[in-house]
Amino acid sequence: MVKRPISSLLSSLLHAIARTGRHGLHLLQPLQPYAARAWSHVRHPTRRGVLIAMAAPPCLLIAYTLILIPFTPSIRDIRRARIDRPAQVLSADGKLLAEFRPANREWVPLKDVSPNVVKALVATEDHRFYEHHGIDLKRTASAALHTFSGDRQGGSTLTQQLARNLYPDEIGRAPTLTRKLKEAITALKIEALYTKPEILETYLNTVPFLYNAYGIEMAARTYFDKSADQLDLLQAATLVGMLKGNSYYNPVINPERALQRRNTVLAQMVKFGGLDASKLAALQKRPLRIDFERQTEEPGPAPHFAQQLRKWLIGWADRHDYNIYSDGLVVHTTIDSRLQTMATQALTHQANQLQGIADANWSARGGWRDSAALVHAFVRESAEYRNAVAGGEAPDAAMKRLLADKTFMQNLRTTKTRVQAGFLAIDPRTGEIRAWVGSRDFTTDPFDHVQQARRQPGSTFKAFVYGAAFAKGRTPDDTIVDQVVDIPLAGGEIWRPSDDTAPTNKPMTLRDALAQSRNTVTAQLMQDVGPSRVAGLARAMGVRESKLDAVPSLALGTSPVSLKEMVAAYGTIADGGEYREPTMVTEITNSAGDVLATFSPARAERALSVNDDYTLLDTLRSVINRGTGNAIRTRFGIRADVAGKTGTTQDNADGWFILMQPQLVAGAWVGFNDSRVTLRSDYWGQGAHSALPIVGDVFSRALRSKVIDANAKFEAPDNHHWYSDWWTRASDWVTGLFAKSPEPAHKAKAPVKRAAAPTRAPADTAPAIASDSGPLPVPVASAVLAQPESGLPASTPHGTTIPGVPGEWNGPGGTSSNGTTTPSGSVGGVASPSAQPVTPSSPAASSAVSP
Repeated sequence: MVKRPISSLLSSLLHAIARTGRHGLHLLQPLQPYAARAWSHVRHPTRRGVLIAMAAPPCLLIAYTLILIPFTPSIRDIRRARIDRPAQVLSADGKLLAEFRPANREWVPLKDVSPNVVKALVATEDHRFYEHHGIDLKRTASAALHTFSGDRQGGSTLTQQLARNLYPDEIGRAPTLTRKLKEAITALKIEALYTKPEILETYLNTVPFLYNAYGIEMAARTYFDKSADQLDLLQAATLVGMLKGNSYYNPVINPERALQRRNTVLAQMVKFGGLDASKLAALQKRPLRIDFERQTEEPGPAPHFAQQLRKWLIGWADRHDYNIYSDGLVVHTTIDSRLQTMATQALTHQANQLQGIADANWSARGGWRDSAALVHAFVRESAEYRNAVAGGEAPDAAMKRLLADKTFMQNLRTTKTRVQAGFLAIDPRTGEIRAWVGSRDFTTDPFDHVQQARRQPGSTFKAFVYGAAFAKGRTPDDTIVDQVVDIPLAGGEIWRPSDDTAPTNKPMTLRDALAQSRNTVTAQLMQDVGPSRVAGLARAMGVRESKLDAVPSLALGTSPVSLKEMVAAYGTIADGGEYREPTMVTEITNSAGDVLATFSPARAERALSVNDDYTLLDTLRSVINRGTGNAIRTRFGIRADVAGKTGTTQDNADGWFILMQPQLVAGAWVGFNDSRVTLRSDYWGQGAHSALPIVGDVFSRALRSKVIDANAKFEAPDNHHWYSDWWTRASDWVTGLFAKSPEPAHKAKAPVKRAAAPTRAPADTAPAIASDSGPLPVPVASAVLAQPESGLPASTPHGTTIPGVPGEWNGPGGTSSNGTTTPSGSVGGVASPSAQPVTPSSPAASSAVSP
């Protein structure tokens, strides 16, 4: 009966190949004798052939097993499994920043685990645990028979489960023969290396229990708020019952299933002698009594920095054959714990202040209700809306239902209107990172706004435009008319940059334009320099990961970048035009103190000539001395040699500020995760009032505590050459030959009697201070200058040099760098109609200072 179909099959195969042509038949001819012989053995089997056929599958299985051995965890890796020595991360001053553990667990010895847990575990998961050597052949055979009959059962021993828990990547979790063989091989290795108590201890300390709780100790704290040695019989049975399926038997969300499973564990304990049968019925009637409390890991003082460091360290350890979880590595970082604490406190304080403003401006009956279109967009983008529509609900019905859901809308508003911020500080001389704060709260906001976020930098990008201009031969005293300009774009469009105030239509020096952050002047300068040159300089100075679009609007910071890139680029300015890649680590040692690796500062790369860089730096001093960053002097009283730039993007979506000092460069960004959300305030939305206070607070604390030297100065380039003195004498001699004779002295005239000088404005009257794009309203100036105890004295004469402050500080009524006199209440020679004295009782003044 079988002979005819097989013959027919072979005949059909031959005919099919024959139809492919003579070439196919030619290839088949050498195989015909072997095929005929094999078919003959099948038709007429011999004893020897039967024995070979029976032995072939086991032999193949053994051969395959031997092939898999090199692909299982090594003996060295298994020895490390019980060694819990996580890598420690230390600050530059020796403070512990983080420990890199594989999971949220606390290793406890077996003697500190309740005996009820061990009895329940062995009785339920592997009652012959003390009899086998890693593989229970009886249980394996029984599980195979049940599986073949349609009733799938697990046959893994505790040792095999441990192997799977310890090495999920190497062994895998798919129900395949390969996985089972790898699991068995690893279990045999574990049994050869560890005693039974050691295997139990390792198992109980590595098994997961949901909610980021690993090991019996964290499970006991999570579900019963007690230590592992205090677990009673019912609690132990509940936790052991979860091992069959953590989610399915979760006592928090599935208490009925968990109770049923707990009672099954109790029955197993009776069956194998771990519990008196007379007590079973009474115990099974008792409730679960869960005392749930999620266990969270302490984020540490620099969690975002530690998160980035962990990624780097894993790669380094893999390349050098180390394990960051068990080899006891000690990583010495560049973080200064004092600066880190200052930065965290300053950012948290300022963000909390701004959150109050955001909450008021985005109240349910205020800005949130007034922005109906935006709120509807938020709802459509939510997971709840997408899931509802995907589930078949009509879009309009889903929208209506969610808008009426008060809890959903409250959570949506809270999430969308939560103020975010980031801060980074580096040492420009080495590129070493000194402080890193990625968000207000790592637990709530794990997203890193220092390295991960990409936001438009606004006017902070203007430094590259002016740097490129100075490299091309421009000087700070060159002038450009502050006027409306139309710039043609690709596609026939016209770009017309503007400022908060109307253009003056008068020449303005580049120094004044940068200090007052004039967009119209910067756009014209960009046209002269060229977008490609500016983008190239920005990349050379440190903006190397984000894409920069070489278009005219790049001058105003329209290409999103990271805070880390911008601070690194300003570090280039502070270091004489040389870029140094930011570094995090100085040294790695083992637990005994032996040095495993050292890391020197990154090699310096010349991005801008020394002279051009110093010209740019000196121009940026004007931003602090009399421009948009003036609050550094007036509010925070910083008299050190500093330079910097504020930045604000369109609609005040992003606020930036970066400050440079010879020993420290720091920058801050403030905004929202969704750039469509703003503070809804032209005052608080500006970088000078959102981001600057964070940086100013950190710098003032660092200077007072002498973390950085208040007397450090930026060194001007030394342009003195061997021929300089000779050239000077020769020039003076030639000049003297053609000098005119001095005119005779005239009789001194009587002094002219002048009108008395106007009295000084009252203390509550404040002059206007420049904003990123023009003068600010009076309430802004009032808020900034209303704190004379931390700013410059009210009696400081404008246009005079303040001791300890490089350059000239020109307040209202002072003299600008181009020699023109700026009247009080004006900026850049343009009178500000809003800069009028405001009494404390006026609504404008009270609203400005109330936050």
